[in-house]
Amino acid sequence: MSETPHLHAVRTAYDTVAVDYERLLRDALRDKPLDRAMLGAFAEAVRAGDAGPVADLGCGPGRVTAHLHGLGVPVFGIDLSSEMVAVARRTFPGLRFDEGSMTALDLEDDALGGIVSWYSIVHTPPEVLPTVFAEFHRVLAPGGHLLIAFKVGNQLRHLEQAYGHALSLDVYWMPPEEIAALLGAAGLVVDARLIREPDDQERPTQGRQAYFLARKPG
Repeated sequence: MSETPHLHAVRTAYDTVAVDYERLLRDALRDKPLDRAMLGAFAEAVRAGDAGPVADLGCGPGRVTAHLHGLGVPVFGIDLSSEMVAVARRTFPGLRFDEGSMTALDLEDDALGGIVSWYSIVHTPPEVLPTVFAEFHRVLAPGGHLLIAFKVGNQLRHLEQAYGHALSLDVYWMPPEEIAALLGAAGLVVDARLIREPDDQERPTQGRQAYFLARKPG
């Protein structure tokens, strides 16, 4: 696995916070009906397509993986952090979780019926996103679906404290138009977009949130 400086920083940060991250966010979807709606729409599209399993890329402790499993999706998780993978395996022992990087997935071409990238690109420098989206296109089967969530904006925020721990982690907020253009350049078609305002729990530190449903033509 390639270990660029940004991958090393992300791995180190999430290895550090893994246990507390799971504890603090395990019920995060409960009060987010629009988030659940987008996951539900994705699950329905994947089940109808029947093009293969779904990978939850940057799965963290596995809460979105488990939610999709509950919706009848054949899903497994991949995360850069070995500690996050260990937490996910303990929390959801019936599901599969592997270590891996979105920049170089250990998957065959056209292997997946779907990909979920639930805020997992937010630590990726914009210049690396074409590589990530090219990997998404490579491993998706023709007709496969992508659900991507990210923070809306045009800024870089550096975190030195999160989830009760000291760390060093960059967070990129991206314009939706730029993400759509990068997906298109990778050969992925955006079918639906949802931009929502921050909810009561997210204010004032968080801004708008974006969710794209896309697909690989075929």
